[in-house]
Amino acid sequence: MTTTAPRSLTLIGAGLAGSLLAILLARQGWRITIYERRGDPRVADYESGRSINLALAERGRNALRQAGVEDAVMARTVMMRGRMVHPRGGDEELQRYGRDDSEVIWSVHRKDLNVTLLQLAEQAGAQVHFHRRLHTVDFDAGYARFIDDRDDSPHDIHFDTPLIGADGAGSALRAAMNRKSTLGERIDFLDHSYKELEIPPGPDGRFLIEGNALHIWPRGRYMCIALPNDEGTFTVTLFLPNAGEPSFATVRSGAEAEALFQRDFPDALALIPNLRQDWEQHPPGLLGTLYLDRWHQGGKAVLIGDAAHAMVPFHGQGMNCAFEDCVVLARTLAECATTEDAFAAFEAERKPNAAAIQQMALDNYLEMRDRVADPAFLLQRELEQALQARWPTRFVPHYTMVTFLHTPYALALERTRIQQRILADATAGHDTLAHIDWAALEQVVHAQLPVLEGAH
Repeated sequence: MTTTAPRSLTLIGAGLAGSLLAILLARQGWRITIYERRGDPRVADYESGRSINLALAERGRNALRQAGVEDAVMARTVMMRGRMVHPRGGDEELQRYGRDDSEVIWSVHRKDLNVTLLQLAEQAGAQVHFHRRLHTVDFDAGYARFIDDRDDSPHDIHFDTPLIGADGAGSALRAAMNRKSTLGERIDFLDHSYKELEIPPGPDGRFLIEGNALHIWPRGRYMCIALPNDEGTFTVTLFLPNAGEPSFATVRSGAEAEALFQRDFPDALALIPNLRQDWEQHPPGLLGTLYLDRWHQGGKAVLIGDAAHAMVPFHGQGMNCAFEDCVVLARTLAECATTEDAFAAFEAERKPNAAAIQQMALDNYLEMRDRVADPAFLLQRELEQALQARWPTRFVPHYTMVTFLHTPYALALERTRIQQRILADATAGHDTLAHIDWAALEQVVHAQLPVLEGAH
């Protein structure tokens, strides 16, 4: 930006995206002030029972790399090679995410990651104010009021710097922007919710089940998953419909939850000693997708991460997408002459990609809860791997594009739709790959799928 442009920015939210963006911008020379509604997670009890574990993939690691904080974060992660599928009444099976251990994802505890990034943001020069919940914004007067929820005391500021909303799906800045000028907000709630539980470590502090995998118990209309933590625990998440049988309407008490696990997840039940207590203490979490027509208000305010495009968690890309937002916004702020131009360029680049990963996250829920144990799906996956081996720069699996490459989400979705049709057509009526017409398939692949940049 030009030397006459403002060099200060105010961030709302000191969570993952806010802290990472603060590091990136502070290292570019911006003066960064952050206001956070919660207390300091380094000294206060961290919010539990809500979205504790996260899956870090290449997009997120690339953002951490650019901020110079990758090593500090990776020290607290656990590698996950793939999905360990626990079918009903069958033997567990590992379905790898990639070709080998160079293509994996990493489980990280939200608090560990937040604390690490927050410390590094302060070290980079960001000034953080805790217990400051945004209440009112007058964009024309440059006035904002924050409330300390410990005693309801107001704290007023006057600002002449652009505001950046990194304050999550319930963004207070988004609400203030929407009151000023409608953003076209729409939230589509899923007819499922979630509840978080825990598998403790064994007596020797080790994992009680395979530690380098995301465990999944698919049951058709619902499922249970477990992600490892570096202290030997697993964060368990049960996804259930809101109505029907079973559902959160019919499974209300800890005793009813235990009966559900005894029937549908008996091997998991044996690992969760505090199931009844955790069930009754942790309320169900809502699952929804946030859509906006606009993410910014001129050069005065812009939204990033969940504040702009919250999504369901079934592709593990919410954090990775938000971190990618941070990289792009830092770049447009460096390249553009004004904040208005920077915010507009950021929205133009990221909005279609956010919409694509929102759709893919919804699609992945059906795959995780139902298709991972389906013979037709497994045959298509076998063919997908064979096609990748034959033409690795053309037939690139969906998961590889999204998780291990930097392929724009919108392009990944477009290619995925084509590849899904190819796989379905080629395996229709077959139980094995023995009768696949490879010559005809090669013609289809080369005709419909150009070489993908970055694939190898």
